[in-house]
Amino acid sequence: MFGFFNRKADPSQVTPEDVQSRQAAGEKLFILDVREPAEYAEGHIAGSKLMPLSQISQRSAGLPREQPIVVVCHSGSRSGVAQSVLKRAGFTNVLNMRGGMLAWARSGLPVKRGR
Repeated sequence: MFGFFNRKADPSQVTPEDVQSRQAAGEKLFILDVREPAEYAEGHIAGSKLMPLSQISQRSAGLPREQPIVVVCHSGSRSGVAQSVLKRAGFTNVLNMRGGMLAWARSGLPVKRGR
């Protein structure tokens, strides 16, 4: 009945604050934005790489396997799908940023505009 409260946090899910603090600590994270180009231009995490969700399967071979990949979208849904696709393709260290860019901006973290 109370098992809900005893659940461990899913380590493959990170918050914007987790991402920012890991970067600030010097960890090399590959930030993969899976939105469309127009969405990306409206605001993204500095240093992130754009690869729309529709292209993940065809282009995943070009992604790094030696560093954690943090997948980002608008709200966290598409990034969850991309995370699953990458895991099925053999990537072992793929993290989904919960809440996406909405949560990132809501947390007051810096947003880069343009491409």
